[in-house]
Amino acid sequence: MACSANVDLEALRMKNIAFIKQHRTDDVRTLALQASKYPEVDMPFVLEQIQGWQTARRKLPGWAMEGVLFPPHLAMEQCSSEATARYKCGIVERLISAEERQNGMMADLTGGFGVDFSYMARGFGKAVYVERQERLCALARHNFDCLGVKKAEVVHGDGIAYLHGLQEKVALLYLDPARRNVHGSKTYAIEDCSPDVAALSDRLLERANLVLIKLSPMLDWHAAVERMKHVCEVHIVSVGGECKELLLVMRQNGGELRLFCGNDDAIFACNPSEESGRMPMTNDVKAGLWLYEPNASVMKGGCFGVLAERFKVKGVGRNSHLFVADGPVKGFPGRGFEIVAVSSMNRKELKEKLGGLEKANVTVRNFPLNVAELRKRLRLKEGGDRYLFATTVGGNHTLIFCKKQG
Repeated sequence: MACSANVDLEALRMKNIAFIKQHRTDDVRTLALQASKYPEVDMPFVLEQIQGWQTARRKLPGWAMEGVLFPPHLAMEQCSSEATARYKCGIVERLISAEERQNGMMADLTGGFGVDFSYMARGFGKAVYVERQERLCALARHNFDCLGVKKAEVVHGDGIAYLHGLQEKVALLYLDPARRNVHGSKTYAIEDCSPDVAALSDRLLERANLVLIKLSPMLDWHAAVERMKHVCEVHIVSVGGECKELLLVMRQNGGELRLFCGNDDAIFACNPSEESGRMPMTNDVKAGLWLYEPNASVMKGGCFGVLAERFKVKGVGRNSHLFVADGPVKGFPGRGFEIVAVSSMNRKELKEKLGGLEKANVTVRNFPLNVAELRKRLRLKEGGDRYLFATTVGGNHTLIFCKKQG
């Protein structure tokens, strides 16, 4: 699909476009070393675009199209993926009615590359993208036109200044605070991010019916809720089993806090107040039972007592976060395995239970050895169709051999 937008002819002269099309699957580092062979090509520009397209094909397939321009590599790596942007869009569509969106306004106060904005803006009567970097603003204007994002207003300026200048309440404000300090080092505390959304929470709620904030998945969500005001929803978002984002939803009188643990298309939701801290436990782990490992979002979210109660599973050890059941558990938010053997670390028993096994996928939970050390001890290579969970059951170091659930 091509874009018909008018673009900078100097930046995108025909030779550059042809070069990008011809070489966009090539290795960028190799192309850089061959730069002298192409004196007529704006090499820094085309390499940036080729690298951006390669990242987009993996991370933003809807943006890997002709006409879309890409920012420097760091901005591409830091921007939201298409999957997480769609997830945020789902939150907005669930919490803000179609009528309110059509008649209302949303503003992204930390525009960046504009991926999140491009999805959330659709359906709003007015959508404003605010960004301090002039180059990102220029890219946004061009790309929103290419992508068919209508009614998008691009503002080159400071998002917090824009917030303080708002005279009327809007339907939605979105912020993705920068998580790097002045020295370029990563930071995870809310108060160290820029802007400091905790300090701005009152003003944000004065000017928006709904506030959506993206934070680092490394942050403790309990601490984030404690620092912020009127948080009504916490979303822990994973893609392909890897935790990507922590999202906070704020609104006045939002009701009891809800926790959403999203992994691809599966969502486990609960009220943290349901978590009593009590969980059914068992030391009876044996062949024939089924072992369950929660996905990354549930692991970070906690609420294991609610999880065990809802899916009728029992915990294996207090800190292993592994569960067993008598049979298959439909809809469990994670991976399921059939247990084929259980062993202690006794050398004779291990030799019998290993049965000549040469490779396995190894996971260690609440166990004195790390994965590399255990592999070395057992002389196991990585991979294969067998799974080994090393944990502590009833005070005993235990190895659980499994095969993947259907």
